[in-house]
Amino acid sequence: MAQNNRVTPSLCTSTIGTSEGMRNIVRASQYYPMPRLRIPAAALAVALIAAAAQAPAIAAQSPALSSIAPPARFSDPQRLEKLRSAFPAIDSLLRTFLARQRVPGAAFGIIVDGRLEHVVAEGIRDVQTRAPVDTATVFRIASMSKSFAALAILQLRDEGKLALDEPAARYVPELASLRYASSDAPPVTVRHLLTHSAGFPEDNPWGDQQLDATEEAFSAMMRRGIPVSTAPGTAYEYSNYGFAILGRIVANVSGLPYARYLRERILLPLGMTATTLESAEVDPATLAFGYRLQDGAWRLEPPLPDGAFGVMGGMLTTPADLAKWVAFLLDAWPARDGAEQGPATRSAVREMQQLHRFAGASADARDGTLVLNASGYGYGLRVGQSCDFRTWVSHTGGLPGYGSIMKWLPEHGVGIIALGSLTYTPWTPVVDQAFELLRQTGGLEPRTPQPAPVLETRRAQVTRLVQA
Repeated sequence: MAQNNRVTPSLCTSTIGTSEGMRNIVRASQYYPMPRLRIPAAALAVALIAAAAQAPAIAAQSPALSSIAPPARFSDPQRLEKLRSAFPAIDSLLRTFLARQRVPGAAFGIIVDGRLEHVVAEGIRDVQTRAPVDTATVFRIASMSKSFAALAILQLRDEGKLALDEPAARYVPELASLRYASSDAPPVTVRHLLTHSAGFPEDNPWGDQQLDATEEAFSAMMRRGIPVSTAPGTAYEYSNYGFAILGRIVANVSGLPYARYLRERILLPLGMTATTLESAEVDPATLAFGYRLQDGAWRLEPPLPDGAFGVMGGMLTTPADLAKWVAFLLDAWPARDGAEQGPATRSAVREMQQLHRFAGASADARDGTLVLNASGYGYGLRVGQSCDFRTWVSHTGGLPGYGSIMKWLPEHGVGIIALGSLTYTPWTPVVDQAFELLRQTGGLEPRTPQPAPVLETRRAQVTRLVQA
């Protein structure tokens, strides 16, 4: 049987009455238990042989049936109520975390089936005025911005305006003179940039300091040359520089400044009207100012302006807007028939959430339990697997004054967002604990695979044959 618990194609063919058909009957019984009949083994064997002889005639009388299974679906009608029962415990967990970490202001949300089912705003957005955080407060999301750049690239790819495996220098001429780590290195492609495998060295927090670089200064940087550590396509190294180049590709190919492209082609179609790349555009009455802890007190971090490197980490958004983004990414699952909605195809959005570059495995101790994780990078998103969940997708964001995370389970239809106004707010452990609380309700179960119509019919036919 397939490892993903889906029935193999051989069960979807009319082979009853052959040796292969008999084997399929046995396989099918693992998914569709037969009625419990008290029949001696010898008699049952004779009955099965006789049934098999009649099977071709019965199958011939059946109309053509589809062997394509309908989309998997959630089978528990109480699923949402069960998940909601964990919200009070999650709120308590959140408040304990914020107090322990001394986060000035924060927002936390849970998305279920495309809806922001639960949102909490805590603390203050401005230490000086003591103004409280609410659901319309704007936070910087730092590297979570990268997923928007990835979608922009896939939009242009699907429109035939660029190719992922073409050299990036085709779209950014400043890269033509790039020197590589070895003479046999292939050229950097768009796909390499999307997956942090262009051979550029890891550059945190250097990239943070380049946010306000002008386009002219960025061009000059590329012409002077980019440091390299490995040949393209051979290793994963997190590169903010690479995503800044992707922003230049979007601008050059589309003919629009990156910020304008993002707003017109992605943000407004999704109704993300409060999201921007420029902090100067945010009303100070809604902004969560960023802080660091120094000598036991909160110190204001000066707001970082937008520039050529804003592509990799310059976005600001609200809990409501960020929930729309996560809901859009979750809506790509499962693959299905039906009209496409949103600024990109569902297949492209799922492509972002596939593992394209493995980054390694880890083992961590959590409350005395060994927790295993394996993960890597998709396109602008991290993708992984744990002992608890077969697939998770996420990205964190950290800048002076801010820390954020978005994480979701594609097969479960549930996501969590968290935004904080303290430098590098360490959200990952508390978000994982929140998922564990949701799991303990019994409502955090994956969709159930559905049988193809032909399999349903064959089950009924086989049951009648055995009973006869």
